[in-house]
Amino acid sequence: MSSIELFSNPAGLKGKDFLSLSQFNSDEITGLLESALMMKKEAKEGKFPPYLKGKTLGMIFEKSSTRTRVSFEVGMYQLGGNAIFLSSKDLQLGRGESVEDTAKVLSRYLDGIMIRTFAHKTVETFSENATIPIINGLTDLHHPTQVLADLLTILEHKGKLKGLNVCYIGDGNNNMCHSWIEGAVKMGMNLSIACPDEYAPDQTIASSAMNEARTTGFSIKITSCPKTAINGADVVITDVWTSMGQEAENEKRLHDFKDFQVSADLVEHATSDFIFLHCLPAHRGEEVTSEVIDGGHSVVLDEAENRLHAQKAILRAIMGDGMV
Repeated sequence: MSSIELFSNPAGLKGKDFLSLSQFNSDEITGLLESALMMKKEAKEGKFPPYLKGKTLGMIFEKSSTRTRVSFEVGMYQLGGNAIFLSSKDLQLGRGESVEDTAKVLSRYLDGIMIRTFAHKTVETFSENATIPIINGLTDLHHPTQVLADLLTILEHKGKLKGLNVCYIGDGNNNMCHSWIEGAVKMGMNLSIACPDEYAPDQTIASSAMNEARTTGFSIKITSCPKTAINGADVVITDVWTSMGQEAENEKRLHDFKDFQVSADLVEHATSDFIFLHCLPAHRGEEVTSEVIDGGHSVVLDEAENRLHAQKAILRAIMGDGMV
């Protein structure tokens, strides 16, 4: 593991929402990463300062979850607070109560809300109507908490973020790719995306990031050739070809993405010390081979663990003392 390049950042985020990485600057993201590293070190030493003593997080789930639910729930416990699991099937939301009314009422009980849902508009509506911080635990458009954990993992293994070459292979029009586009441009990383033409990233997100990247000297490139994208990559990332809610498209997607599998042959074009990331769950034999995801370059378990530490940093920053 490389020594870690850290930066000073006393910025405060108390009371702010966490909907996408585009709303933060590089110093704020760096501050969250520093806070996560500090609390991870404390946890390894058995130290759990009660930064959120007496605070309660409501967790609304319209999509099933393993890592998101467990990491947020454990994170709140380790921070001295409480977490309440709220299935959309059990809430009045499932019987037609408006998002607006739900946000206003829950704001009277809770100190923050994390939502894992389909439409990004849902978290935006919560944000517009709640008087407490809202965290996007995943939507079809963005997955910012996962990419913050990815950045933390890369920082630990590479010692820096700025200037690294990152390659994302697979569905460009999904939440992981969109959040990676925003995260890469904020942190000064070169991002190459390999995807079929009909699965290109959201045009608004991509264009905005490309314009920002041009002013910093870094690049975001989109290609339909995986070998071109992965050439010289320090970090290789993929995700499932069929996400939740797209099951009816599975057979078509298996055909459309058959040339985009991350295999041992493909990663030969990356750097000799590349690391491989996948947000999980993975479909071995589809988007990635077992040889790669279970091989020596894979850091997917570190990445999964870092959901806990990255989210603790978010929770402390927006629900606690505001310091990152």
